Amino acid sequence: MVVESMLTNFQIKTMLNCIDNSGAAIVECAAVLRRKTAARIGDRIIVVVQKQRSFGPETVGSVSTSIANKVRRGDLRHAVVVRTAKEMSRPDGSVVRFDDNACVLISKAGDPIGTRLNSVVGKELQSRQWSKILSLAPMQL
Repeated sequence: MVVESMLTNFQIKTMLNCIDNSGAAIVECAAVLRRKTAARIGDRIIVVVQKQRSFGPETVGSVSTSIANKVRRGDLRHAVVVRTAKEMSRPDGSVVRFDDNACVLISKAGDPIGTRLNSVVGKELQSRQWSKILSLAPMQL
């Protein structure tokens, strides 16, 4: 029997990096969907955008900044966890741990909001059928 503690990965109020180009830089976990324990790689969560990413100098009358930012500060969005700082063991016996907690923003239908990912994602997304996110990622680890 395997017993999991709440310290497994992360829970509500945890701050995560957003690694896509949707316009969010830092998000806060508001809820973990379909799970009563902490979220793991591949889990769907609800997040609140805490900090926006700036895409360059904002000029008066320019609409380029608003087009680049698909999300605004304070927005509630769905996201998928792609990295966790807590170490986790894989079925082959290896243990993997990332430097930070990170997510990718998605629509309610499950499609990524951004068109590009900036960093690596966990290989566990493959078994959880997040192939659209895997195709955007530069590398799986």
